[in-house]
Amino acid sequence: MTLDTVDAPARAQGIRSGAGKDLRDWLAAIEANGELKVIRGAETTEEIGGIVDLYQRRMGNPAVLFDEVPGYPKGHRVLANILTSVSRINLALGLPAGASEMDLVQWWRTYMREARSLPPREVASGPLMENVFEGDAVDITSIPTPVWHELDGGPFIGTACLVIMKDPDSGWVNSGTYRVQSQAPNVATVMISPGKHGRIIMNKYHERGEPCPVAVVVGMHPVVFMLSGLEIPYGKSELEAAGGIFGEPVEVLRMPRTGLPVPANAEIAFEGYIHPGDVVQEGPLGEWTGYYAGGSRPEPAIRIETMMHRNDPILLGAIPAVPPNDNTFYLGTYRCGAVWNQLEAAGIPEVKGVWAHEAGGSRFWLTVSIKQLYGGHAKQAAMVAAHCHAGAYCNRWTIVVDDDIDPTNINDVIWAMSTRVDTRDGVDIIEGGWSSALDPMCYDGDNDRRNGRIIINACKPFRRKDSFPVVARSSRELDARIIAKWKKDLPSI
Repeated sequence: MTLDTVDAPARAQGIRSGAGKDLRDWLAAIEANGELKVIRGAETTEEIGGIVDLYQRRMGNPAVLFDEVPGYPKGHRVLANILTSVSRINLALGLPAGASEMDLVQWWRTYMREARSLPPREVASGPLMENVFEGDAVDITSIPTPVWHELDGGPFIGTACLVIMKDPDSGWVNSGTYRVQSQAPNVATVMISPGKHGRIIMNKYHERGEPCPVAVVVGMHPVVFMLSGLEIPYGKSELEAAGGIFGEPVEVLRMPRTGLPVPANAEIAFEGYIHPGDVVQEGPLGEWTGYYAGGSRPEPAIRIETMMHRNDPILLGAIPAVPPNDNTFYLGTYRCGAVWNQLEAAGIPEVKGVWAHEAGGSRFWLTVSIKQLYGGHAKQAAMVAAHCHAGAYCNRWTIVVDDDIDPTNINDVIWAMSTRVDTRDGVDIIEGGWSSALDPMCYDGDNDRRNGRIIINACKPFRRKDSFPVVARSSRELDARIIAKWKKDLPSI
């Protein structure tokens, strides 16, 4: 395995000095942190997907880099299970690897308040142009692309990807993560749900009878990928937001046919056009809810005209599957930060923590910790969390707990639910929430994509807050004294 050489401080932080932050820098950082497993000889039909499925079943397992893939040149690699640990997300963002879940949530809260951004810097060339193919020479099947699940309809080259389009009216460049299936050497399909920014832009071209230019990037620094999957506001650029996180502009080059900007140090990119009415049968793909949803349907075809890749290219994968999964885990800390900010913006006082549990795909389950100040405080917090913009989509369970409960510790949360819920007024069912066809319990995936949801007050009843039984656990002060004296003899907590 060959990794770019970077200096030790940069490896420790997950980013390097200079404008060229790329996937290989982060790969070197996680390898230095002991979080990379290299597997050689696994094939794409079932073995890579099957191995990744096993790695994803527990968060914290290392990222997996597949090399020497049968049928492909050595060095044509696949990287998956990428953002399934807090430490790897920290390293991507330039935080210390050991920062906690709540440290990461707080980082996102600060980032969202400041909304830092820097416009990309255009360059004439970059590593992406080490191999350029046009016309009949284009062949996306030359990239090892797994069938990620046994029952998938084919190989999906785009899971951790950027689908880049430009609004024909404003010139706004949007980068979204939508699933992209390899269909032929020069044909891919893209599935974009109604209402998503890419779908809105594509429809503008098609309503005018014009083909929609599109570029797809399938290997990039994880920060750029993360931002493409988040709820960046309409009209805002994900590439500019990435520059804000890096503290310097993302270097981009223009694709030769469409003129769309792509990161100059990306691993693999291709461009082409989506013509009105041009569809190809797509799917199915096992999705982030843990089910096959939507089946196989005709979806827009990308007719590819140019393909580029670096020497020894790395296909990046973030695979939807039964939660926890790589497709959603990284979204959780961002969503927690957004929900927390929106709770405070709605006037909810003394919020102490928010956590979107990975078993719910970082959407179906929210836990909010508060310091109760008044009767109704817990229910108020639950109602807002379950329906604010950041928390509403596909929400099903919203649990509010006291500030002595760690919302990231599911055992603590279930203990609070088991011992502090007054079923007479602590459980509410709300119908008609914002959901998705991917939600297996939405009312009707084709015609009515709403759902029902439950909010649970798992705080000590406010009227009994001062007389509630005392918790049989050491105080924080005693914990601190014991840890200070006996740390070398204690388990990791």
